[in-house]
Amino acid sequence: MTAEARRNRLDLEPDTVERDLVKLVLTVVELLRQLMERQAVRRFDTGELTEEQEERIGLTLMLLEDRMAELRERYGLRPEDLNLDLGPLGPLLPRE
Repeated sequence: MTAEARRNRLDLEPDTVERDLVKLVLTVVELLRQLMERQAVRRFDTGELTEEQEERIGLTLMLLEDRMAELRERYGLRPEDLNLDLGPLGPLLPRE
């Protein structure tokens, strides 16, 4: 197994359980953030949103990304650390 594959696995150890739990939670939040962002872009493109709604969604997504960055930094995680390896299925998060 390559070093990158080992880094992207979730190996729960007693000494690192808090960090690993945060990694798992942030991975789920990042997946949802990416899905919400894609949905927002689709809605922007179709003109479904008012200017106020676009601004509010954009601000919310920016704030979420800022908070994610703060938590990654606090726990020593990089964005690529959140992309769990699903074995034969490949990485969990699509590349942006």
